Amino acid sequence: MFIRGKYIMAQFIPLFSVKKNYFCTMRSGDDFEKALIGDLVSENYVFASVLHYFGISFYQYPTESLEVVCKKHKVHSSQLSLELESWAQRKEPSTEELYLNPIEVLVAYLKKKHYYFVRQELPFLSNIISGIVPEPHYASLMADLRIMFPLFVEDFIHHIHEEESRLFKRIELLQEIEENRFSLTDAITVLERDPIHMLADQHEIHDDEMEGIRKLTADYSLAPDAPLTMKVLYHELQNFELELRIHAKIEDELLFPKAVELEREALRQFRKLTGKN
Repeated sequence: MFIRGKYIMAQFIPLFSVKKNYFCTMRSGDDFEKALIGDLVSENYVFASVLHYFGISFYQYPTESLEVVCKKHKVHSSQLSLELESWAQRKEPSTEELYLNPIEVLVAYLKKKHYYFVRQELPFLSNIISGIVPEPHYASLMADLRIMFPLFVEDFIHHIHEEESRLFKRIELLQEIEENRFSLTDAITVLERDPIHMLADQHEIHDDEMEGIRKLTADYSLAPDAPLTMKVLYHELQNFELELRIHAKIEDELLFPKAVELEREALRQFRKLTGKN
């Protein structure tokens, strides 16, 4: 993915959804329903994501109770509570588990994360960036971010599509060669196109696309008295970058080595066949 170089540690790290680091005990019962949206989000930033999942923008109702907002959106507060609990209980596979699984399981996992980024994380961030009304102190920064972020999203989605159509497709074709599902002529064509080492080199040259956002936000630093909207936004941007670092590490340290080994085995079988002819 996009995050490379000094930002990636060499050893295996546990996989997780970074959001889980920010879960805390929520209120219950009437206290939960009567609480103001702004207070609930202040207590647990992840709740802003849950609200967005149900079509509710937290920044539109900071001084309204959850009960009132749920009625407006025809959602029961218990659904929100259950969804928040569900998010807290999600478990990601460890790097060791992914390493021990076949490459197709790893590819399926990475595709699932792509879907999560594109369908959940990026829309939520885009909603906050385009929807909040910044205080004067943050007006200039938000104006810049509203230009910068859509460009990042466009480039990010293009990168994902390219990765899935070239790298993931290459892996699928190599598996088919290994299973003798290609004629000799077709196998030659496949093996000569897009070798893994070239795809890896192209993969590495992608710049750190969040560098500009980090600089703009001064590494996501805010004053303690910053508005809640800015705190949630910076939290989500930083969370997303951490997710990308983990994702990039999986690709660099697990996917590419497995793909290289698969290609090596396909070439070995090919040479064995051609040696007989």
